[in-house]
Amino acid sequence: MTLSAIPRHLVRRCKGIWALHLALAVLAAAWFLLPAAAQTAPPTPIANFVDIAEKAGLTAENVFGGLDTKKYIIETTGTGVAIFDYDNDGWPDILLVNGTTLEANKSGAPKDAAPTNHLYHNNHDGTFTDVTVQAGLTGGGWGQGVCAGDYDNDGWEDVYVTYYGKNRLYHNDHGVFSEVAEKSGVAGTGKAWGTGCAFVDYDRDGHLDLVVANYVDFDLATAPAPGERANCVWKGIPVMCGPRGLAGSKNILYHNRSDGTFEDVTTKARIDRTDGHYAFSVSTLDYDDDGWPDIYIACDSTPSILYHNNHDGTFTDVAVTSGAAFNEDGRAQAGMGSTVADYDGDGKLDIFKTNFSDDTSTLYHNNGDGTFTDVTFTAGLGLYTKYLGWGTMFFDFDNDGWPDLLIVNGHVYPEVDKHNLGSNYQEPRELYHNNGNGTFADLSSTSGLGISTPASARGLAVGDLWNDGRMSAVVSNMSARPSLLANQIRSTNHWIAFKTVGTKSNRDGIGARLTLKVGKRILVDEVRSGSSYDSNSDMRVHFGLGTATKIDSLTVRWPSGLTEHWDGLAADSIQEVKEGSGAAVTGTASTRK
Repeated sequence: MTLSAIPRHLVRRCKGIWALHLALAVLAAAWFLLPAAAQTAPPTPIANFVDIAEKAGLTAENVFGGLDTKKYIIETTGTGVAIFDYDNDGWPDILLVNGTTLEANKSGAPKDAAPTNHLYHNNHDGTFTDVTVQAGLTGGGWGQGVCAGDYDNDGWEDVYVTYYGKNRLYHNDHGVFSEVAEKSGVAGTGKAWGTGCAFVDYDRDGHLDLVVANYVDFDLATAPAPGERANCVWKGIPVMCGPRGLAGSKNILYHNRSDGTFEDVTTKARIDRTDGHYAFSVSTLDYDDDGWPDIYIACDSTPSILYHNNHDGTFTDVAVTSGAAFNEDGRAQAGMGSTVADYDGDGKLDIFKTNFSDDTSTLYHNNGDGTFTDVTFTAGLGLYTKYLGWGTMFFDFDNDGWPDLLIVNGHVYPEVDKHNLGSNYQEPRELYHNNGNGTFADLSSTSGLGISTPASARGLAVGDLWNDGRMSAVVSNMSARPSLLANQIRSTNHWIAFKTVGTKSNRDGIGARLTLKVGKRILVDEVRSGSSYDSNSDMRVHFGLGTATKIDSLTVRWPSGLTEHWDGLAADSIQEVKEGSGAAVTGTASTRK
């Protein structure tokens, strides 16, 4: 009820303060007479994320280019994060990729002072220990992205790290890594700028292949200085040059020969037919549900790429025809990170992508007919245009059964702070709660200092670091320590997670589609490597269950084509699901080769 609802003849009879008293009395009476259901108290908070990185022992500082200015584009992209169990103790560990500086790369610089990557072992008590040296992961250079996968099916997770320069493949031998990229054929020429990556069994032969995104053709020796060219100016201020004006680069696909080596099949698989793009993150998904993994790549300042798997070892880029290349205005955006989930519960996997400032991120709804629709604004995700988004992940932080969304931000130009250009170099994160009806609620300003505190963030990975159903996030911050965002509000909702173990399929079960039936709900997700911004999240598939304590069934469609069914799995637990141990489901389309 409003003041306008008070009868006018009563207002006319009262003067000054008496009118106000009368109005307040009427409003109070109206409130008292409302049904109890309408007198609802403010909703109980569901998120209070706190950065506990220092307390947990994640103290290594990220080093990446200059602090107050970025002379070249190589200083701006930052690094990824991986959450994976490197020592098979059942607890997820953390790998932080590191960068370097222009000065550190000059001849004569002391190598022992150069920044390195950092591997942190999970101590099972909320803390981590730096085991980089013992594990053999002390590589340095212009590190970029990271992805995990057991490429030789020996039961130990291996790691691939991309660089500006030669990439590195670290083979895991019972918790100790050896660098084998050259020997395995995946180091590259040393002239490319690798960014995102993902292990994926694209031909379903039981051995993990590797897709690598490349950014720009860049040479420090010939790179133009800030302001030297027309495309080296942003809002009238001289800034580093690129990516526009620089030559694009081709992505790479490596086929696993199953003997520890890989073959470059980029041309054979027709990956090279998409050219002239500035590629960043890689997310794999079977978007058309035909049983074959497809590949989505977010690209900076150029259309996105969606490689459709043709089932014969080749791919076709269908991003334009499917509606996943541009936004709803038909405009190419500056894509950075990407993530995949069935956000609206219709059984189809959707795509979300972060973009540059003065733009919004983009949510592509999967229409189920091979096409996507940009639903960013109708879903409530078009609120912020001044932020520059990087890492992003769908994750159900309150376990209500609906994937929520986290975005980490940070500008590329330190100059924005001193020139008041409408943005800040350090920016807060964004947290959206899934309303369960195709829309999201923005909780960014009310979800704790872990979300609202500004940083210049890049990589993001999520996972159940505590093995108790609470999903947390690890963030790589430029020229700063990492963040470990943990929700201090414990939900009473239930959950379940699955670790897939392939036998005929690749050991990790990467590419397996999991379908969970819980009451009237059908929950769908896939096992994937890579995603976010050049990062790798916990590959155990996590589902929030809401108030449900009973799981009706789990169906897994393995990359081999086998589809299996399980009943009676306990909630609030991490289940290991092994290929061949369930009840076979016959007559499914996925069994066709």
